[in-house]
Amino acid sequence: VQLQASGGGLVQAGGSLRLSCVASARTFSVYAMGWFRQTPGKEREFVAAIDWNGVFTSYADSVKGRLAISRDNAKNTVYLQMNGLKPEDTAVYFCAARIRSALSTMNSDYYHWGQGTQVTVSS
Repeated sequence: VQLQASGGGLVQAGGSLRLSCVASARTFSVYAMGWFRQTPGKEREFVAAIDWNGVFTSYADSVKGRLAISRDNAKNTVYLQMNGLKPEDTAVYFCAARIRSALSTMNSDYYHWGQGTQVTVSS
């Protein structure tokens, strides 16, 4: 599975962005998907995850109420709607696919990773 993330950019604090991740797999709907982020010198951290059909989602405490993950299996795409952005949200964001239908918050449970998209939030 190849994943292509896009939608990052520079935004002021309080602004919004929507990240997209398109998967090449014809069986996209069987994969749980996740978003993770990483800043220089730090480990990659969990942001949000969604199960195979979008019924169950999970979020890091730091983004609850501001970010929302969703998916469109017909378009092989998972989204991360980012509202109320803060400077501490600045990071490279990665989408990932898990070869299981159930979601996970652990980056070690994801086998396929996209290339990352930079999100920068200015104060």
